[in-house]
Amino acid sequence: MSNKVLIKDAVKKYGDFTALNGVSLDIAEGEFFTLLGPSGCGKTTLLRMIAGFNSIEGGEFYFGDKLINRVPAHKRDIGMVFQNYAIFPHLTVEDNVAYGLKARKVPKSEIDKRVQESLELVQIAHLAKRKPNELSGGQQQRVALARAFVIEPSVLLMDEPLSNLDAKLRVQMRSVIKKLQRRLGITTIYVTHDQEEALAISDRIAVMKDGHIMQVGTPNEIYAKPQNPFVAGFIGVSNFLDCEIDSDGITSIKDELKIKVPLRRPYTGKAKLSARPEQLFFSQDGMPGEILFSTFLGDFIEYEVKLNDGQELIINEYTKDTTTVHADGEKVHISFDPNRISLYTADTEEVLSC
Repeated sequence: MSNKVLIKDAVKKYGDFTALNGVSLDIAEGEFFTLLGPSGCGKTTLLRMIAGFNSIEGGEFYFGDKLINRVPAHKRDIGMVFQNYAIFPHLTVEDNVAYGLKARKVPKSEIDKRVQESLELVQIAHLAKRKPNELSGGQQQRVALARAFVIEPSVLLMDEPLSNLDAKLRVQMRSVIKKLQRRLGITTIYVTHDQEEALAISDRIAVMKDGHIMQVGTPNEIYAKPQNPFVAGFIGVSNFLDCEIDSDGITSIKDELKIKVPLRRPYTGKAKLSARPEQLFFSQDGMPGEILFSTFLGDFIEYEVKLNDGQELIINEYTKDTTTVHADGEKVHISFDPNRISLYTADTEEVLSC
């Protein structure tokens, strides 16, 4: 049976360095939850604290209603999938998968049945008698997955499990992992630095930076409504422009374009605007600029546009919406969708847009 995971004010220190500083999360039973952030942000440290591999300097960790701070790793009822697979090279595929069941003293008849079912789930039953050195990277990762969930853990932890695979195989395996997780309903906490992977696979994402949680939300919320410039810049591509908001709530961009952006509260003063490439469009009376370079990418054309002050923007125009391709050197005007862009205060980076 899966467990919800509750973390209250987690703190982790290494000497004078604070790796986690008051992190709190509430992960629902059966949820696929991803910890996403750049190297050194604390995501793997937090995962290892949940697993029981790292000590806890502060805060409380719960599986369901049970406080697990002092529960040793082998008694936490977790499954773990590591970046380097960590499967035993001297054991066959089926013996690798059976290892955790044998350690739990499950009857042999039950072990054989569950191992077979697990190998069929990850579609490698035909490889049961092979050794790890006879398998591809993707096949080894499937063994690691089967070994992790065959014990029917209450929480499944994954630490960058696809980072050693090539790009095409990563896409295939993330689909396998998501389908398995949905089918089995195991609460899963997944660590990655890959934004696309996180958006594709997660029910919710926690974006981390320097030991802090910057935003928690669904993939759509994280992408469409970033709560601070870091999230806007880290997830996908964003264009940032300085702007100013007047007492009537009108946003003036480089004194060349004025738009009315819905605000959460009244604000007057300097601000920062963030816009995704697909949230910009060519118009008759927007900000003047010049096409520097265009890249045809099938579904859309990506343009690099230079504004009058030298700043460069990225704009995506979808091929289903246009029959023309702007030429390099062409003079254009650019506007923004005021209901989709994000605004932040210039000093505290508080989100202002609705």
